[in-house]
Amino acid sequence: MQLYYPIIFFFGAYALTYFTIPKIIGLVEYKNLMDKPNKRSSHIRVTPTLGGISFFYTLIIALFFLKEWSSYDEAIYFVPSLTILFIIGLKDDLVVLSPYTKLIAQVFAICFILSNKSFMIISLNGFFGVNEIPSYVYYLIGGFMMLTIINAYNLIDGIDGLAAIVGLVVLMIYTTIFYITNEYFYVLLCLTLNGCLIAFLSFNLSSSKKIFMGDTGSLIVGFIIGVLTLKFLALSPESYDSLPFLLENVPLIAISILIVPLFDTARVFTIRLANKKSPFSADRNHTHHILIDYFKISHRHASFIIGGFNLIFVVLFIILGSSSYNFYLVMTLILAVIILGYFFYRFDYSFANIKRKIIFRKKVNNLKSEVKKGGEKLMSKKNRKKNINDK
Repeated sequence: MQLYYPIIFFFGAYALTYFTIPKIIGLVEYKNLMDKPNKRSSHIRVTPTLGGISFFYTLIIALFFLKEWSSYDEAIYFVPSLTILFIIGLKDDLVVLSPYTKLIAQVFAICFILSNKSFMIISLNGFFGVNEIPSYVYYLIGGFMMLTIINAYNLIDGIDGLAAIVGLVVLMIYTTIFYITNEYFYVLLCLTLNGCLIAFLSFNLSSSKKIFMGDTGSLIVGFIIGVLTLKFLALSPESYDSLPFLLENVPLIAISILIVPLFDTARVFTIRLANKKSPFSADRNHTHHILIDYFKISHRHASFIIGGFNLIFVVLFIILGSSSYNFYLVMTLILAVIILGYFFYRFDYSFANIKRKIIFRKKVNNLKSEVKKGGEKLMSKKNRKKNINDK
């Protein structure tokens, strides 16, 4: 692959996204399709949404030119899937849909990808002694995995910059992996979406021209990341030879790449189920909410901290995966999850607890003001009596 191809796709996607997002912002403001803050929101002003529209048409245009690099006509299979997710995401941004409606749409979108044999996982390459797997197991594992990734990514889109920064980290890692394994179709696809996210990030972190990607964007980006993960697991054993980790550790490397959305989703689902609520019910129990609410840091700092953690965690697992076998790597992963889980549960954090603390603080402040007023009244009475006695 010539060097100018990655440059064209990256900067082409960046320019198309960067110069069209202001048009989307203008249209959203004109039609009053703004995202209004509520008690769960991390923003306080009405903000334009639908930034993900730019991802959709940029990817569709890129796929038209990418088709010559696809060995199994993958580009054609992306189009109906992205169209379904675009329509359902757009409708959810305009008129809120139930989680189950979105789930059904995601299943239909995933079916197109699973039907392409390029993504067929036929072996786990000795992961815990498992080698060949039957086709029906592939469909079950592949479908469940993609559903999990799409919704996990959708859930982390809660503060400015986080979804884009985590997406950039994941795509940067997959760009490197697919370049080493000579999968140039996926290299160019990653670079295209990276260009979109970097252009979007400049608006998402802006104070004057802010826009959210909305479900329109998060579903599309989550879907692409899910497809890349599926392809990573479906690579031939010969392709893995050029990668710097043991063949049997590939599933664990995939988990480490997606550690931030997967950990956050597992955590909030556990909390909701423990409180006898639907796992899809909304709250402020996410990891990013803890950082901005408890530690009082900005959205930008929280996003970069989480993105940096994701990158460090992947590098650590790649280093460990180059020499450690499944058992030790799994133990490391479990230990990391336990430590992270303890760290966040340590603060007894939930929306209900924060609400109770706020109410208690208000009561204490009211009580202090009443005591202060009572003391002032008492002092004024004493002063009056003193003045009368003096007279």
